Amino acid sequence: MAMIRSVIDDGTWLSWDETAEPESVSTGRGEAGGRAVALIVSEFGFAGGSIGAVAGARIVSAVRRATAERLPLLAFPASGGTRMQEGTPAFLQMAAITAAVVEHREAGLPYLVYLRHPTTGGVFASWGSLGDITWAQPGALTGFLGPKVYAGIYGRDFPAGVQTADNLHRLGLIDDVFVPQLLGERLAVVLSVLSGVAGPRTPMAGPLAEVVDDAWSAVTATRDERRVGLAELVAHLGAVRLAGRGAVRIFLASVGGRPVVVVGQDRRAQADGRLVSADDLRVARRAVGLAVRWRYPLVTVVDTSGGELSAAAEESGLARQIAHCTAELLAAPIPTASILLGQGTGGAALAMFPADRVIAAADAWLSPLPPEGASIIMHGDVAHAPQLARSQHIWARDLHALGIVDEIVRTLDDVVAAVDRWAASEPEADRAGRIRVGR
Repeated sequence: MAMIRSVIDDGTWLSWDETAEPESVSTGRGEAGGRAVALIVSEFGFAGGSIGAVAGARIVSAVRRATAERLPLLAFPASGGTRMQEGTPAFLQMAAITAAVVEHREAGLPYLVYLRHPTTGGVFASWGSLGDITWAQPGALTGFLGPKVYAGIYGRDFPAGVQTADNLHRLGLIDDVFVPQLLGERLAVVLSVLSGVAGPRTPMAGPLAEVVDDAWSAVTATRDERRVGLAELVAHLGAVRLAGRGAVRIFLASVGGRPVVVVGQDRRAQADGRLVSADDLRVARRAVGLAVRWRYPLVTVVDTSGGELSAAAEESGLARQIAHCTAELLAAPIPTASILLGQGTGGAALAMFPADRVIAAADAWLSPLPPEGASIIMHGDVAHAPQLARSQHIWARDLHALGIVDEIVRTLDDVVAAVDRWAASEPEADRAGRIRVGR
């Protein structure tokens, strides 16, 4: 109950458990920041939080009730996994719980997970790993095979530091790690934005785009390391960060009075030669999936100097991720808007560009290669880069004239206003209209 009290507003908890008999899970509903939410909370003090027939049935019932009542669901696993005393029937509860969680997600309802110490075995490999967003307790043991079992089977300890929430966060498998005392505040903020209430918007003085007179000037302007990017835009939107640690990150924002998923390329994360990777585009695809499942509009932000160029990129399937990200964005049955914020180089940019509505900074650009790369292909040198930039129709002004860009903006206020107008207009998805090749 301590975990419940730390998250739920005083006096709002309603238990859904039909019996007061002790078990390894507690379920019910309450409010966090005045917003309703359902909870499933492991009780590790009872049988190590293990899941048997009664606990499994309790979880399935709670998930289905949350679905019926249209409630977001937060799970707090802390478990050694299957209850060994009950054997295979207990083991199969994991499949039943998974089925209920899948139904909840398919109903367009958020499923959030906060992994506690420890979360292992079948619990980690089922409802502990199905979160739309997954948070965790710092230092929590999070792994499939418990270290005690591993040591007993193989006669040696499991490698240190692998089965920790912090390591999985570093690898991008957990979205954030923070102490339980912060969970109530974090949950309340997310639930508020899910309800369409905007977070505080951070104002920014000055222009987003430089005043430029041709495409090459636009290229050089957008490469300035002092230029604003995704971080300033999402602060201006009052967005809440959900996932992503590399060049692509996911946020939740309230735009035009409705919740939207925002996925963007962070120019600062691409500094020092770190370009968009296959893993980054998996994050982008995840954002498309979230928006589709939650039935929210999707906003993509394009600002990249290109995809990673390396043997590792080839072997990790970067080209495949570009293709699948583009295809899934084109096919998404939700309204979409794209913001061409600065640089738009190559397949990494194209993968996040197609949308119903396209907004571009006045000095932004989109090209198949950086102008220097095009110059090497065409002339065997980089000296012709300015000439090719001017002739390839890469500049936002040229793209607007061709009907590829809908609106040109100069400040972050302009960007936010344009996205607010779009979202408030209750746009419909236009998948055929996302393919734009100019007039």
